[in-house]
Amino acid sequence: MPSPERSPLPALVGVTAVWGVTFVQVQDALELYPLFAFLAVRFAISTAVLAPFAWRPLRRLSREGLLAGVAVGTLLAAAYGLQTAGLERTTVASTGFITGLYVVVAPLLALALFGTRAPAAVWVGVACAVVGLVLLNGVPGGSAAGNALVLGAAIVTGVQIVLLERFAPRHDVTALTFLQMGTALVGFAALAVATGQVEFPRGWTVWAALVVTGVFAGALGFLVATWVQARTTAARAALVFTLEAPFAAVFGVLIAGEVLGWTGWLGCAVMMTGIVLAEPAAAEALRRLVPRAR
Repeated sequence: MPSPERSPLPALVGVTAVWGVTFVQVQDALELYPLFAFLAVRFAISTAVLAPFAWRPLRRLSREGLLAGVAVGTLLAAAYGLQTAGLERTTVASTGFITGLYVVVAPLLALALFGTRAPAAVWVGVACAVVGLVLLNGVPGGSAAGNALVLGAAIVTGVQIVLLERFAPRHDVTALTFLQMGTALVGFAALAVATGQVEFPRGWTVWAALVVTGVFAGALGFLVATWVQARTTAARAALVFTLEAPFAAVFGVLIAGEVLGWTGWLGCAVMMTGIVLAEPAAAEALRRLVPRAR
């Protein structure tokens, strides 16, 4: 295990902060532009940004690496699709809580498939994450069908995290990230065509969200996430990924003026406490980030 000073996890904390802040932008953009069209253009931007840096590593990538990138990209697109389909049938709170259950799914799958055991401290962090998700999002309600679809998204996300733990150390990170973005682009472009959501994005609100999610949350965010997952375990990565939820809640308050009740704030605190207890290096990154967000 890497020492806290050299751990890659602080970089992943930064990525989750970027993902969290984009929630507000995406929410505003989706009021003006169809969902699958938005996702298709977003991943098109990500693919285009990575293309100049990926084409040489792609030429050297083995057949196994090519299949790995496409497989992980397919899982990424499937997770987005299942989550979206579930959100249309259940509540936002249920979607937020159930999606975060990948923090439990990933270490269990890693143990079942590859025999990778998570340390006790990580399981403490996982327990804190689940409790924090309940406090932040509430006990799941909504429809059983919608919740099942979102649970499917959580399971698929868990599988993706576990597979990246295996594939990322073996293959070029830039090539793998490019294949993930490109595969997601193809999937969402097909869905946009199938659902009649083919239209050109217009307006500053939509384009700002597309550029930020395409360049920073997409190309750079997934590139860093893939690089980190080549250097840590699925359980640790999944635990840090859950910080996206409290970051989204906090930035919703700071930027969009949303109201977060005391249970929501307590949920954020419990989740971040779990990170502090389980991952000292990630905790140091949190201490640097949180004061800036106030």
